[in-house]
Amino acid sequence: MAEVRIGTSGYDYLDWRGTFYPAHVGRDEFLSYYSGHFSTLELNFSYYRMPEKKQLAAILRRSEGRVDFSIKAHESLTHRVDAHSWRDAVKQYRGALDPLLEDEKLAAVLLQFPFSFHYSPDNRRYLNALLEEMRELPLAVEFRNTEWVSKRVITALQERRVAFCSVDTPRLRGLPPPVDIVTSDLAYIRFHGRNEKNWWGSDAAARFDYLYNDEELSAWIDRIMVMMNGARQVRVYFNNHRRGQAPANAQMLSSLLARQGIAVR
Repeated sequence: MAEVRIGTSGYDYLDWRGTFYPAHVGRDEFLSYYSGHFSTLELNFSYYRMPEKKQLAAILRRSEGRVDFSIKAHESLTHRVDAHSWRDAVKQYRGALDPLLEDEKLAAVLLQFPFSFHYSPDNRRYLNALLEEMRELPLAVEFRNTEWVSKRVITALQERRVAFCSVDTPRLRGLPPPVDIVTSDLAYIRFHGRNEKNWWGSDAAARFDYLYNDEELSAWIDRIMVMMNGARQVRVYFNNHRRGQAPANAQMLSSLLARQGIAVR
């Protein structure tokens, strides 16, 4: 049976005070508190600025060895790709991961591509080259455009043992549907919320401002069970971070799985 861990995308949110973090917990204690409640964490700061080795070593210490990590790839590899320098960016990014690798705390590197990353020959060639360049790392790929949800892509990821990231998003045209596809030993799921009104043309805080209800998360139980049969590890992350909605939904999903006899580590 696959090991299931559930966590959130990011943890350093001041607006989680009063909802998830108690008022007396200082910001420098957030990660320690988080690691007492969840066993995995998706680091997303690494998208906005290139991570550094000492930075990840410090995060590892503050987590007290109680969580493993997925970490989002830097934007220079997925959103702002320079044809002449992206391989140098891979080397810099890869070098920063040493603390997580040495402590065997790296669950995955998440390569999240934007909606504008279409299924074109140039993009397919770039993705193939990027996966080859990062082949020594556990990888998960998230497509925000449904053009990539095809048998050909799934087969290609299976051949490379790269995880296909399943997503829960608003049911808007062009966005990927929720699926239970497993392409490697790792099954990877991200919940972004279903805020249709704010999905396009707003900032991240408004886009991911959504609280799932019991019925919406219950609909994922069967999918997760299917994915558990095809993978050795399942990692689930909630990205609806506004006002502590992500940790609330992560705990809700853990409880729903527990009712089905599925232990969440």
